[in-house]
Amino acid sequence: MVAVSSIAAGIQFGWALQLSLLTPYVQTLGVPHVWASFIWLCGPISGLLVQPIVGYSSDHCQSSFGRRRPFILAGAIAVAVAIILIGYASDIGHMAGDDITKKTRPRAVAIFVIGFWILDVANNMLQGPCRAFLGDLAAGDPKKTRTANAFFSFFMAVGNVLGYAAGSYNDLHKIFPFTQTEACNIFCANLKSCFFFSIVLLLALCIIVLTCVNDPKFTPAPKESKIEDGKTQVSCFYGECCVAFRELEKPMWMLMLVTAITWIAWFPYVLFDTDWMGREVYGGDVGQKAYDNGVHAGSLGLMLNSVVLAVASLGVEPMGRLVGGVKWLWAIVNVILAICLAATVLITRVAERERAKNPALIGNPSMDVKVGSLAFFCVLGIPLAVTYSVPFALASIYSNSSGAGQGLSLGLLNVSIVIPQMIISAISGPWDALFGGGNLPAFVLGAAAAAISAVLAIVILPNPKKEDEAKMSSLNMGSFH
Repeated sequence: MVAVSSIAAGIQFGWALQLSLLTPYVQTLGVPHVWASFIWLCGPISGLLVQPIVGYSSDHCQSSFGRRRPFILAGAIAVAVAIILIGYASDIGHMAGDDITKKTRPRAVAIFVIGFWILDVANNMLQGPCRAFLGDLAAGDPKKTRTANAFFSFFMAVGNVLGYAAGSYNDLHKIFPFTQTEACNIFCANLKSCFFFSIVLLLALCIIVLTCVNDPKFTPAPKESKIEDGKTQVSCFYGECCVAFRELEKPMWMLMLVTAITWIAWFPYVLFDTDWMGREVYGGDVGQKAYDNGVHAGSLGLMLNSVVLAVASLGVEPMGRLVGGVKWLWAIVNVILAICLAATVLITRVAERERAKNPALIGNPSMDVKVGSLAFFCVLGIPLAVTYSVPFALASIYSNSSGAGQGLSLGLLNVSIVIPQMIISAISGPWDALFGGGNLPAFVLGAAAAAISAVLAIVILPNPKKEDEAKMSSLNMGSFH
């Protein structure tokens, strides 16, 4: 269980690098800020399509190598290929004819986008089978299941901290001097170096699992051995999902609505947090040292956010009891989220005024601004811990109350996460441009959505029974890959 759970650290290492560095990196290749968010559409699309299909297929895989291990091996190889394409996008584009003196390098952008989409698909290929493998190893034992989920959540936190720490270190490229080339500046070289560590970590963990953990060949029962005539596993899976949607009861629909609006609030932060640090807080433009300093400071903030998230996750259950129930806790932290997102306007304006008085502060803001921006990241760890746990807990509770299956109900809840991400990825860039550019318009939109979700959580969500809320401690942390 420890070995299989540890793969989460490798997955989250790469995911943390995506969140902290790739939006700034794609802009160094010449993609305008207004279009940068479109590239992130892959995440929700692959989460909506790839992860459930792979999970369902791994349930029915009859390979002699096991049910889960073929998908883990394929996912790990795909991650390695994707990371090489992303890291060397500038170099490959230059060799293919890009003029590095021009702002936009179309061939490098094409290589980056291909690698980025492969990486998101591969991450989703890995995560589902790993969680299912843990279920196989637990064999239905509740205590072992809780232990496996605790291991998985722990290694997710470890991967986040490692990824954000690597992204915040300015001189990592010095360990691999060959990473800095004519087409690849210091920021690009640091990204390559981070991804080298990511590949080594993930492949090492996957090799341990593939060679040391037994995954017996799956032999279906006679009645399961054949799929209905004319149907594939994919069509059967989505057929079950359609039936599940039709049979959803009102509490689950209300939960999905509140969850969707909550994630509309979160995704501007997820997509543009480090870009905001580089542009608005540190006052740099893409490609300048001031911007790079801000991005690295943002990665440090995300690392601190992950530490607070890990600690706060342990206190979700007692905090829920303290405030009178988990739905009240969710509403309270969404108010905190709204205040924090609105506070980005204040932090930005203070930083701009200071730079106007003293241009030497470009790339090195005052201590007050630095502390305020890092406090923003730290405080958001608390609502993020609740967002990663309470909706999944409520979905489990509501599905028990209605007699629906937990697994499918949790899968359907994921739809209310990935669809808002698709919406924000599609509109946030044009929305920011409509109000003068930068990241603040998207953050203000997120603050409004957080306030609305706080009100809806109190008004429309049913109150779970106290004995059902007590089961929250046995539920694992969710994620939005």
